Amino acid sequence: MTTTHGTGTHGAVLADTVPENGGPVVELRNAGKSYGNVRALHGVSLTVHSSKVTCVLGDNGAGKSTLIKIISGLHQHTEGEFLVDGAPVRFSTPREALAKGIATVYQDLAVVPLMPVWRNFFLGSELAKGPWPLRRLDIEQMKKTADHELREMGIVLDDLEQPIGTLSGGQRQCVAIARAVYFGARVLILDEPTAALGVKQSGVVLKYIAAARDRGLGVIFITHNPHHAYMVGDHFSVLRLGTMELSAARDQIDLEELTNHMAGGAELAALKHELAKVRGVDVDELPEEDNLTAPAATAPEGAG
Repeated sequence: MTTTHGTGTHGAVLADTVPENGGPVVELRNAGKSYGNVRALHGVSLTVHSSKVTCVLGDNGAGKSTLIKIISGLHQHTEGEFLVDGAPVRFSTPREALAKGIATVYQDLAVVPLMPVWRNFFLGSELAKGPWPLRRLDIEQMKKTADHELREMGIVLDDLEQPIGTLSGGQRQCVAIARAVYFGARVLILDEPTAALGVKQSGVVLKYIAAARDRGLGVIFITHNPHHAYMVGDHFSVLRLGTMELSAARDQIDLEELTNHMAGGAELAALKHELAKVRGVDVDELPEEDNLTAPAATAPEGAG
């Protein structure tokens, strides 16, 4: 097994390793989270493998944010198991998750809009040179490194001095992805990266999600858009009201079935007979319950 290391945010060292047994890098087993008497997540099983994109879909309030917070170290699970490289973990801070190679790119990117692209790339982890107390920023090396890493991901910017705020939303997302890859992420959590983007910019982001997967990362793609998920996903999990409604590999489900589950097709199918009695409601396009053939999430998912 080969091991390389990168310098993480604020100097955290990330171990870039692949489990020798080929098992999942991150795994949740019947995990849940309660806030007092409120059960936000229950019985969720999820596996994330290297070089795979695991898509987690769900409407507002489905539990996606809670799931992100558990894996990224913001909150601790209150039931079930959370394993990294097969060993149980319970993170107290995001720094601990980062030390295990789990990086999160949130929808509201943590960037300083007026700072240059290269400065944002190294924000919080700036390179320095020279002896103490005369150490100074190694601007030339940071520019060179940022340019190289962005090009490795297929991102070519004419001017790294331009403020990152002048880039499109899709380009900013891609810079954040490249940054996480450079700083040693093995699992990359992307929180609704295409939610506020148009069709073209969404396509750009999806391209770089595939590029991160091809670089060997395990990607957790959080989204409410089944079409975007199906373009790049290897495994699909649908959350509904804090529980896992669906867990299916790509060869077990097609886009129409995924869309039906995402849109609450199971509930609508169950109500189809009653809805047919209501004037002005067209039920012809609603699926039958028997036609929702994708496997339900009754056990921890496989390799996908």
